Amino acid sequence: MSTPAPPVAIRARGLSRTYDLKSGPVHAVRGIDLTVGHGEILGLLGPNGAGKTTTLRMLTTLLPPTGGEAAVAGHDLLRDPSGVRGRIGYVAQSGGLDPACAVREELVTQGRLHRLSKDAARRRAGELAADLGLDDLMDRPTAALSGGQRRRLEIALGLVNRPEVLFLDEPTTGLDPGSRTDVWDLVRRIRAEHGTAILLTTHHLDEADALADRVVIVDAGAVVAEGTPAELKSRHAGGPAASLQDAFLAITGRTGAQEQAPIAI
Repeated sequence: MSTPAPPVAIRARGLSRTYDLKSGPVHAVRGIDLTVGHGEILGLLGPNGAGKTTTLRMLTTLLPPTGGEAAVAGHDLLRDPSGVRGRIGYVAQSGGLDPACAVREELVTQGRLHRLSKDAARRRAGELAADLGLDDLMDRPTAALSGGQRRRLEIALGLVNRPEVLFLDEPTTGLDPGSRTDVWDLVRRIRAEHGTAILLTTHHLDEADALADRVVIVDAGAVVAEGTPAELKSRHAGGPAASLQDAFLAITGRTGAQEQAPIAI
């Protein structure tokens, strides 16, 4: 008797995105296959222009694919985008907080957008504030928050609907080392306490090494390597004592000088 395949939170096959420009077609993503298990943290890495942000935007229904198929949280990306949106959280690289709004107002408004009643939205705001250390900030305008506090609020907004899958786009960009560590701890706790699948993009390779169960590296719109951080370091950089950056540079053929800029698109 065969063992049933483990459930997956994200499954993409041949996912593609082509832009038809006057100068000719631009193939931003070229048939990516991607799987993320329930409760797994997957790091999606790639040099500038590799297609990782385009992939993220397709999986969150912000950009329609031009080829391939995908299911997120059990809902087909093309046939049921509203079903996908109701079961995911998305924290963009640059947040959309209203500087004039208080923390409480942002959280309650997000709850109402997810069709919670006023009372339920207030309760959910209180739960998240207590869970993410925002209790003392609830009446503070978001313009007065520090970078780390703002990022915690943005992650809280992504958790209002108790998502099965959380997408984090460059979650610690611009944060100081202490705030980065706080976000890392928060990401681990979200997975541990709620079994949430997390797909994160990052240009900090030490971040992917610390957080990700598996890493997928894309280049020129295609997957060029995948595995655990330890596997990638052993295969491409001489052993687990090497850095993930060494493996990344070997896989993509970049040199340290070429990768001075953040590896994001």
